[in-house]
Amino acid sequence: MTTAIIIGVICLVAGAVIGVLFSRSSLNTKAKFIVDDAKKNAENLIEKANVQAESIKKEKNLQAKEKFLELKSQHDADIQSREKKMQESEKRMQEVEKRIKDKEHKLNDELSKTGKLEKDLDRQIGDYAKKNEILDRKQQELDVATAKKVEILEKIANYTAEEAKAELVETMKAEAKTRAQAHVQEIMEEAQLNAKNEARKIVIQTIQRIGTEQAIENSVSVFNIESDEVKGRIIGREGRNIRALEAVTGVEIIVDDTPEAILLSCFDPVRREIARLSLHRLVTDGRIHPARIEEVVEKTRKQIEEEIIEVGKRTIIDLGIHGLHPELIKIVGRMKYRSSYGQNLLQHSREVANIAATMAAELGLNVKLAKRAGLLHDIGKVPEQESELPHALLGMQWAEKYGENAEVVNAIGAHHDEIEMKSLLSPIIQVADAISGARPGARRQVLESYIQRLKDLESAALSFDGVSSAYAIQAGRELRVMVESGKVNDEVANQLSYDISEKIQNELTYPGQVKVTVIRETRAVNIAR
Repeated sequence: MTTAIIIGVICLVAGAVIGVLFSRSSLNTKAKFIVDDAKKNAENLIEKANVQAESIKKEKNLQAKEKFLELKSQHDADIQSREKKMQESEKRMQEVEKRIKDKEHKLNDELSKTGKLEKDLDRQIGDYAKKNEILDRKQQELDVATAKKVEILEKIANYTAEEAKAELVETMKAEAKTRAQAHVQEIMEEAQLNAKNEARKIVIQTIQRIGTEQAIENSVSVFNIESDEVKGRIIGREGRNIRALEAVTGVEIIVDDTPEAILLSCFDPVRREIARLSLHRLVTDGRIHPARIEEVVEKTRKQIEEEIIEVGKRTIIDLGIHGLHPELIKIVGRMKYRSSYGQNLLQHSREVANIAATMAAELGLNVKLAKRAGLLHDIGKVPEQESELPHALLGMQWAEKYGENAEVVNAIGAHHDEIEMKSLLSPIIQVADAISGARPGARRQVLESYIQRLKDLESAALSFDGVSSAYAIQAGRELRVMVESGKVNDEVANQLSYDISEKIQNELTYPGQVKVTVIRETRAVNIAR
């Protein structure tokens, strides 16, 4: 058994050795084949590389030849260009030399001519000296002859030459004075006639150039609405909305059968405009109740104040006026909502400014000062508080207070002859004011007295203690008086209504009758936080 194992092992070893030898011989054969193939591939690659190298060499030689030819042609072109420039330079040099030679020839010719002229001039000077000597001799002979003639005349006339001159001068003086006086008289008469004609011409031209249409301010505004349903919302439950609106704005609101329209009646254009804008906002918003009405009216009042300032600024910009005090700008803006005898005060003032500027330009005066004084001449008509002074003097005080020019101040105060006129600007403003107000259709006297009557009614009510505000409505036929509930109770309210009516009856003049309504309202307001 052991022998068999050993034999088996030996056989295995022998087989393994034979296998290894066989595998080595096969590997050597394969390696030989691989080496031969590699050599063949290397030879092929070398051959291909030689072929490519040869082709690249030929291509580079061609490129080098082309580059050489290109550089050579460029070099030849540069040489030709330089030669051309040198030829042109030589040509210009030849032309310059030729011009220099021509100038030399001309100068030589002129020098020769100058020599000839000098000789001629010397000859002429000699001739002139001889002639001058002859003239001097002739003048002496003439003087001697004249002296002899004067001596003979003095013997004949028994007058010396000086005495004859003196008498002749006196005679000429008297005649000249007579003629001069007559001429001066003619000039003065002609100047007076021309002055009148020129003044008429200036006024007529000014009116023609400045004449504009003037809209008459009404005391009623129309507020258009979409439907009658909106009317009911404006009136409110039992009329509380319309009462609240009238109490806050001081404007009478007339709601009648007129389709799609509500009338706002008030003599004060500012109140009427506040009421109109407030109604428009309330209708657009849809929320209409007393608290909302008060809020909207207050916002609208502030908006109108801002608009007044904006109108003032726009006015002075349109007229080209600079450096106006902010308070005066505000006063100018307020003039938009005031009227003078039915004529809008701002339009009237702008017209006066333009007329005055035109007349000043025709007369050779300061146009800017004339325009400034014309715009400000009626500022005394828009006081925030009533004043006893005439509007011209009040406006003069304001202009002086806010640093206006002395001529402008005098023109404002003197345009109604309250003070003496101290410059030519004052009569111009007075004339321009008269031209603007006196033309047909510009003013209406009835409106002024009507507005004054309504103001007197309101002032009569405001003179009593406890009255917070008063509004004249229905063209002065009714006076609504708002009282402070803390100072006036119900019994005092009745007595106050009677006292106001008695004062109006005794002190004022009015057509028909005036109804006095005293309104007392108590409010309890708390805020939930």
